Amino acid sequence: MAVSSINERIKAVRKALCLSQRDFCRGIFLSRSFYTQIESGVRNSNERIYELICNKYNVNKGWLLTGEGEMFAAPPPDVEMEELMEIIKGLDPLFKEYIVQQIRRLADLHRKSKAPR
Repeated sequence: MAVSSINERIKAVRKALCLSQRDFCRGIFLSRSFYTQIESGVRNSNERIYELICNKYNVNKGWLLTGEGEMFAAPPPDVEMEELMEIIKGLDPLFKEYIVQQIRRLADLHRKSKAPR
Protein backbone atom coordinates (compact mmCIF):
# COMPACT_ATOMS: atom_id res chain seq x y z
CA MET A 1 0.00 0.00 0.00
CA ALA A 2 1.41 3.37 -1.00
CA VAL A 3 1.57 6.11 1.60
CA SER A 4 -0.07 9.05 -0.14
CA SER A 5 0.79 12.23 1.76
CA ILE A 6 4.14 13.45 3.01
CA ASN A 7 2.66 13.67 6.51
CA GLU A 8 1.73 9.98 6.30
CA ARG A 9 5.21 9.14 5.03
CA ILE A 10 6.78 10.99 7.98
CA LYS A 11 4.59 8.96 10.32
CA ALA A 12 5.54 5.77 8.45
CA VAL A 13 9.23 6.55 9.03
CA ARG A 14 8.64 6.99 12.74
CA LYS A 15 6.74 3.72 12.95
CA ALA A 16 9.36 1.86 10.89
CA LEU A 17 11.97 3.01 13.42
CA CYS A 18 9.71 1.93 16.31
CA LEU A 19 10.00 5.37 17.91
CA SER A 20 7.42 7.21 19.95
CA GLN A 21 6.39 10.65 18.75
CA ARG A 22 8.35 12.11 21.68
CA ASP A 23 11.58 10.33 20.76
CA PHE A 24 11.21 10.95 17.03
CA CYS A 25 10.58 14.67 17.35
CA ARG A 26 13.43 15.05 19.86
CA GLY A 27 15.76 13.65 17.21
CA ILE A 28 14.75 16.37 14.77
CA PHE A 29 14.47 19.21 17.30
CA LEU A 30 10.70 19.75 17.09
CA SER A 31 8.21 20.13 19.90
CA ARG A 32 5.91 17.17 20.30
CA SER A 33 2.81 19.32 19.82
CA PHE A 34 4.15 20.72 16.53
CA TYR A 35 5.15 17.25 15.36
CA THR A 36 1.75 15.79 16.29
CA GLN A 37 0.09 18.42 14.12
CA ILE A 38 2.32 17.40 11.20
CA GLU A 39 1.46 13.72 11.63
CA SER A 40 -2.25 14.47 11.85
CA GLY A 41 -2.16 16.73 8.77
CA VAL A 42 -3.10 19.92 10.63
CA ARG A 43 0.28 21.49 9.78
CA ASN A 44 2.55 21.07 6.82
CA SER A 45 6.22 20.31 7.18
CA ASN A 46 8.95 22.19 5.34
CA GLU A 47 12.33 21.71 3.69
CA ARG A 48 14.22 22.12 6.97
CA ILE A 49 12.17 19.34 8.57
CA TYR A 50 12.68 17.08 5.55
CA GLU A 51 16.45 17.61 5.77
CA LEU A 52 16.48 16.89 9.50
CA ILE A 53 14.48 13.67 9.06
CA CYS A 54 16.63 12.48 6.16
CA ASN A 55 19.92 13.26 7.90
CA LYS A 56 19.01 11.97 11.35
CA TYR A 57 17.18 8.83 10.29
CA ASN A 58 18.87 8.08 6.95
CA VAL A 59 15.63 8.47 5.01
CA ASN A 60 15.66 8.54 1.22
CA LYS A 61 14.61 12.12 0.46
CA GLY A 62 13.08 11.11 -2.88
CA TRP A 63 10.81 8.67 -1.09
CA LEU A 64 9.92 11.19 1.60
CA LEU A 65 8.92 13.83 -0.96
CA THR A 66 7.26 11.63 -3.59
CA GLY A 67 6.71 8.17 -2.13
CA GLU A 68 8.83 6.62 -4.88
CA GLY A 69 11.74 4.30 -4.15
CA GLU A 70 12.84 2.88 -0.82
CA MET A 71 12.06 4.51 2.51
CA PHE A 72 15.64 4.38 3.75
CA ALA A 73 18.79 5.37 1.89
CA ALA A 74 20.45 2.44 3.67
CA PRO A 75 19.26 0.08 6.38
CA PRO A 76 17.51 2.09 9.09
CA PRO A 77 19.69 3.12 12.00
CA ASP A 78 19.42 1.08 15.16
CA VAL A 79 18.57 3.99 17.42
CA GLU A 80 18.55 1.90 20.58
CA MET A 81 21.98 0.45 19.80
CA GLU A 82 23.38 3.92 19.13
CA GLU A 83 22.03 5.13 22.47
CA LEU A 84 23.46 2.10 24.25
CA MET A 85 26.88 2.68 22.70
CA GLU A 86 26.86 6.32 23.83
CA ILE A 87 26.04 5.27 27.38
CA ILE A 88 28.74 2.61 27.43
CA LYS A 89 31.37 4.98 26.05
CA GLY A 90 30.95 7.20 29.11
CA LEU A 91 31.52 4.43 31.65
CA ASP A 92 34.64 3.45 33.56
CA PRO A 93 36.43 0.34 32.20
CA LEU A 94 35.27 -1.88 35.09
CA PHE A 95 31.64 -1.02 34.41
CA LYS A 96 32.13 -1.67 30.68
CA GLU A 97 33.61 -5.10 31.46
CA TYR A 98 30.69 -5.91 33.75
CA ILE A 99 28.15 -4.91 31.08
CA VAL A 100 29.89 -7.05 28.45
CA GLN A 101 29.81 -10.05 30.82
CA GLN A 102 26.10 -9.54 31.47
CA ILE A 103 25.34 -9.22 27.75
CA ARG A 104 27.22 -12.46 27.07
CA ARG A 105 25.15 -14.22 29.75
CA LEU A 106 21.93 -12.82 28.32
CA ALA A 107 22.93 -13.88 24.80
CA ASP A 108 23.71 -17.38 26.07
CA LEU A 109 20.33 -17.61 27.82
CA HIS A 110 18.61 -16.35 24.69
CA ARG A 111 20.44 -18.86 22.50
CA LYS A 112 19.50 -21.71 24.87
CA SER A 113 15.85 -20.63 24.95
CA LYS A 114 15.72 -20.73 21.13
CA ALA A 115 17.43 -24.14 20.82
CA PRO A 116 15.18 -27.02 19.72
CA ARG A 117 14.22 -29.36 22.56
